[in-house]
Amino acid sequence: MNAPVATSRSEATWQARKDLAAAYRAMALYGMTDLIYNHISLRSPDTPENMLINSYGLFYDEVTASSLVEVNAAGDILDGPPGAVINKVGYVIHNAVHEARPDVNCVIHTHTRADMAVSAMSCGLLPLTQNAMFFHGAVSYHDYSGPACDRAEQLALQKSLGSNDVMILRNHGLLVCGPSVSEAFVTLYLIENAFKAQVDILAVDPTPRLCSESVAQRTRAAFMGFGGRRPDNTPTGRAIEWSAILRRLDAIDPSWRT
Repeated sequence: MNAPVATSRSEATWQARKDLAAAYRAMALYGMTDLIYNHISLRSPDTPENMLINSYGLFYDEVTASSLVEVNAAGDILDGPPGAVINKVGYVIHNAVHEARPDVNCVIHTHTRADMAVSAMSCGLLPLTQNAMFFHGAVSYHDYSGPACDRAEQLALQKSLGSNDVMILRNHGLLVCGPSVSEAFVTLYLIENAFKAQVDILAVDPTPRLCSESVAQRTRAAFMGFGGRRPDNTPTGRAIEWSAILRRLDAIDPSWRT
């Protein structure tokens, strides 16, 4: 990838950088990281065809607003700290979603122990808990064919994801997306807990009690009405949860804002 080139940053871009840096710190805080791997990307507010992403090699709790890099659709670094590089596989996965889904601004990809475990289960996500039913009928699946390195895999990812905001990457991990950093992060947090619960339940009971289709559908509808969507179907931004997370991050270490 090309070396970064300094550019001017608008107020909107700087706010986007802070939002994204906060998400990286929150991922570390809640134990959803894989050393220096995985990524959260955010569409650039000034140039929507570009995205912001982490510089390869940093732990998530080292990420700051200024350490993020901006890349174009070709993967060239346009803005970032001197010497910054990006992970090609991460770019391929994230760019595929940003390209195919203009409604999506933030994309998160994880390899947590729980989502890797569920990704290898032939049953997929089961309606075992309220958290799991929040996503009933709204989870896509993508079969693993090796590391994502080329255009063919981008097209396959786009086809598998469709219009859903959650996709289980079989034998690999998880991908979550949303219209904002806050919405994508809260979605990830909720489904991650559903995965953890499923792994725990199946470890002690291979034939657990499943909730009915009607209950699962009703729970999904209630979730969308309560926190995910307003009555006019526009997203809430998960402002209450996100504000609480930012307070916690500031209390621990506010350097993510720099």
